[in-house]
Amino acid sequence: MTGFATRQIQAGYVPGTPQNSAVPPIYQTAAYEFASLAEAADLFALRTTGNLYSRNASPTQQVLEERVAALEGGVAAVAVASGQAAVAVTLLALVGRRGHIVAATQLYGGTVDLLQETFDDFGIPVTFVDQDDPEAWRAAIRPETRVLFAESIANPIAQVLDIRAVADIAHDAGIPLVIDNTVGTPYLVRPGEHGADFVVHSATKFLSGHGTSLGGVVVDQGTFDFGKDPGRWPQFTEPYTRVGDFALWDRFGSGQAFAALVKSKYVHDLGPSLSPFNAWQILQGIETLDLRVSRQTATALALARHLQQHPAVSAVHHPGLEGNRWHPLAQRYLPRGGPSVFSFDLAVPDDSETQARVARVIDGLQVIRLVANIGDARSLVNHPASMTHSHLTADQRRAAGIAFTTIRLSAGLEDPSDLIADLDRALALA
Repeated sequence: MTGFATRQIQAGYVPGTPQNSAVPPIYQTAAYEFASLAEAADLFALRTTGNLYSRNASPTQQVLEERVAALEGGVAAVAVASGQAAVAVTLLALVGRRGHIVAATQLYGGTVDLLQETFDDFGIPVTFVDQDDPEAWRAAIRPETRVLFAESIANPIAQVLDIRAVADIAHDAGIPLVIDNTVGTPYLVRPGEHGADFVVHSATKFLSGHGTSLGGVVVDQGTFDFGKDPGRWPQFTEPYTRVGDFALWDRFGSGQAFAALVKSKYVHDLGPSLSPFNAWQILQGIETLDLRVSRQTATALALARHLQQHPAVSAVHHPGLEGNRWHPLAQRYLPRGGPSVFSFDLAVPDDSETQARVARVIDGLQVIRLVANIGDARSLVNHPASMTHSHLTADQRRAAGIAFTTIRLSAGLEDPSDLIADLDRALALA
């Protein structure tokens, strides 16, 4: 018999023993046992695939990756610790050295922070353009541009992107289009079907749906050919010297080379790893994604229509409303319904009392919660100019359609009548 200390560590478990759980289990482990040194060496050198270390991936995470890839119609995915991390590792992997990014002005404020400050610190220049101006996209592209980036539905004004138009511009220039589809969700729109090459999600939001777990995912659609112009993409087409003398594109090909680079370099080196428990929590949320989004979409439109008639509201920014600038694009790209994240402007004077009036309305809400999140089962409110977009300049907020009177809503799963009554009570305080 082995000693007590050995038994307390090893008794009762044989690594690799198969089980018959009906639900994906949580593989809450930091590392994995290798059958031999030869197997370990092959895994570290990317000669074979398998479980290496949970900083790179876990079996629970891999189930999540395959599921989101299937929902988005992609061929591979990488899950990381947050949506912000997913955007960061995706763009870093694509831009390479001395590359340039063209991004939409209408982005979530935290993404703008990442692009205009942190990426600038990294020596990666970013040009921001009006997403609705095709000529602005074309004019911003340089010889060193490596990616175009936008949101399918912008947060918080709910502008709908003409994905196909921007994809065509990107492909004419020989570069990929990356779309953040967090607000759109794969249930409402699949950007890959309209020309996007990579699709990013903050899985914290609608994929999870319960507001408990941070996570992010990037899906490779398998449509961009890095081998077509190999000189532009040395990170894929030249020898990957950290593990061997082979090129990732030659070894893994379309749909897998990108994931291999992101996991073995950017996630490995920077460490934005998704915990197995969070991966499992997000998987639970995904199982009800269509049911939740369908209800949230219907509720949001009902709220938008009610607010449109309210005397305390000057404008409602929801593409499901006729007369909205992006309504035609919503009909084209969102046949299942518009977003459940949208904004409205208070009809208050622009004077010294504006801030107090906005605060009275937001603080007067009792059912709708003041939370810096979207896509939750709970209905949430946010003041972009004070919160998520507070780091932007006044000019940047104006370019994104955000005023100080703008209030963002994320419709949840509560009774719509309760939400409407809550809004009416709060708006009476304006």
